[in-house]
Amino acid sequence: MDLESTRLNYVPLGMKHRPRLKVPLKACECHSHIYGPEPLYPFAQGPNRNHHPTTTVAEYRAVLDWLGIERAVIVQPVAHGTDNRRTIDAIQEFGPDRARGIANCTPDISDRDLVAMNAMGIRGVRISGTTPDLPHDKVAAFAKRIAPMGWHIQFQDDGARALEWLPLLRNLPVPVVIDHIARMPVGMKINDPNFTALLKFLEGKERWLKISGPYYGSAGGPPYADVVPRITALAEHRPDRLVWALNWPHPGYPMDDKPDPVACIDILLDAVPNEGVRNAILADNATKLYGFRD
Repeated sequence: MDLESTRLNYVPLGMKHRPRLKVPLKACECHSHIYGPEPLYPFAQGPNRNHHPTTTVAEYRAVLDWLGIERAVIVQPVAHGTDNRRTIDAIQEFGPDRARGIANCTPDISDRDLVAMNAMGIRGVRISGTTPDLPHDKVAAFAKRIAPMGWHIQFQDDGARALEWLPLLRNLPVPVVIDHIARMPVGMKINDPNFTALLKFLEGKERWLKISGPYYGSAGGPPYADVVPRITALAEHRPDRLVWALNWPHPGYPMDDKPDPVACIDILLDAVPNEGVRNAILADNATKLYGFRD
């Protein structure tokens, strides 16, 4: 696809202006979801499943092209449970050079199925604190199974309880990726014990964090100024272990009040003033973590 012609001639739904930040070549958006349509891709039932209206790869790709981003990581939404077909099919629509994926699994998935998903571009398994299809007491054993494929564990939970869940992730034999700035809550300062524990955790081998979802921890709207000090502290501490993500289509927010993707990337201009560090967060680190070709 001609990225530049797309950016010039098509404005994705909800976009009001272009980003101020110019992304580097091979920039990667590391966490978004594709939903439905039903009944082709049925939603799972149960609490905290965050069902969402249908979204398409074409819509998502238009957002990426508007931002100038070439690569994507598509994360299985908890709404679709452990039926990973929607995510795997989306990867194939993008093509193997442009997309990777993160699956949602239960502990009893077969090794054969894991190998098959690896061949289709899956590179990790997510764990959600609200809907743990992979229970915490099964994580260590499961991590041993996926280690030979080079997969990682992607983790999301309430940052106000980081001191409780960080020990679960410390001694795993695979890389660990923490979502959405660890979901640190509104008002949390960078000297809070939960945040300082997160910084310490990132000093370990193959521990990563996504700069994404600044709206989760902000008391106001864009430009999310109260989240900037957290991102700055992270970038000063471990710039080599950070990747950037959009969390499109921003599940949990009503269709008529979605966060602005442009604000979610332009925050890096304020939080990470060094262009070289920004380029690492936007491109180089993701190339390594997800196994893209240079």
